[in-house]
Amino acid sequence: MTRLNLDFVRSQFPPMRDAETRGWAFFENAGGSCAPDQVVDKLDHFFRRTKVQPYYPYGPSEQAGEAMDRSQELWARCLNVEPEEIQLGPSTTINEYVLAQALRAEMQAGDRVIVTEQDHEANIGAWARLADTGIDVRYWTVDPESGLLDVAALQSLLNERTRLVCFTHCSNVCATINPVREITELCHQAGARVVVDGVSYAPHAALDLRALGVDFYLFSLYKTYGPHIGLMYVRRDHLEHIQNQGHFFNAASLTKRLTPAGPDHGEIACASGVIDYFQVLYDHHQPDAPADSVADMAQQVFQWVGQHEQQLMEPLLDFLGGRSSVRVLGHPRPDRDIRVPTIAFTSERADNQAIAAAMADRQVGVGFGHFYAYRLMEAVGIDPASGVTRLSLVHYNTPEEVERAIQVLDPLV
Repeated sequence: MTRLNLDFVRSQFPPMRDAETRGWAFFENAGGSCAPDQVVDKLDHFFRRTKVQPYYPYGPSEQAGEAMDRSQELWARCLNVEPEEIQLGPSTTINEYVLAQALRAEMQAGDRVIVTEQDHEANIGAWARLADTGIDVRYWTVDPESGLLDVAALQSLLNERTRLVCFTHCSNVCATINPVREITELCHQAGARVVVDGVSYAPHAALDLRALGVDFYLFSLYKTYGPHIGLMYVRRDHLEHIQNQGHFFNAASLTKRLTPAGPDHGEIACASGVIDYFQVLYDHHQPDAPADSVADMAQQVFQWVGQHEQQLMEPLLDFLGGRSSVRVLGHPRPDRDIRVPTIAFTSERADNQAIAAAMADRQVGVGFGHFYAYRLMEAVGIDPASGVTRLSLVHYNTPEEVERAIQVLDPLV
């Protein structure tokens, strides 16, 4: 069985080679992952050679436009959607806000929108504000101990006036994978559309958005080894009829209907570098068996990624689960089909800031706080002001780094 060549993986990331940063274990990847050479080099090239207004008929301008179009096309092929169905905006939070303004025009006072207590505020706040305009906003609540959602609880919230259900593929704190297709089918049967926040899921698994059946799906490329922009999928039949939020003269351009202020051209251009990086991993591990498509290539790469990430989270979850003073949110089982390797916990023996400081002393970078899951903190009885400690791992982390983290945690918790 092919296993991820970790030395090769890490050789692709500048921070793992740089003398000042290579000793650090980066464990706050859910807040922003490192970018590989394929992304960094494209951004550098864009600013050095093609930092001009794109799409005009002269050399550097043509090259800039081609680089931007390539990102749109490659990500569409990776996600199994059409290029026109992808909107590249400044961030997921901004994309959500713009989408909420567009969809409000299709609703009447008294129509229902359902949001969860589990989500990042990006997939709650923009929709909760619609209550000020007469929309009936309801909350799908979480289990107060684990922070998990029960699909059965959603059924009691759905009614004939439900227009939208907004939920996360997996929480950036609880990290447990929600059954997106099952939830989507349930909502569609009730006549509602779905908005899925995939920010915390996308770094860990390949996505086939067509197979999931979702209406809207969003994630952040800067948490998926890319630049600081947000990618939003909008199903074509919705996009063709949605209220235009861009300049009126761009209304006929599907890729501009939900981007009233386009993000940095260079960041769009270098977004293709993420797919190029996946291709480099594939070619290294399977040089004699070319993939049939970009989507197939990504599916295979993330099989290797998932196997490695499961090995990373197993000892950490086992360690934390064996401490009576520790509370871990989400599903306790270290199974990549159940959860991603984002592990959030509290300790009765040490506060989060002290844990993070002790980690930093051993060059382990972790985060603490509410991570914009403010409502989730309140729902599970944790003070958002202190929040949780979060160790969020990705495929370039090593078992040795995990062991170092456990050694720091052991006397503390």
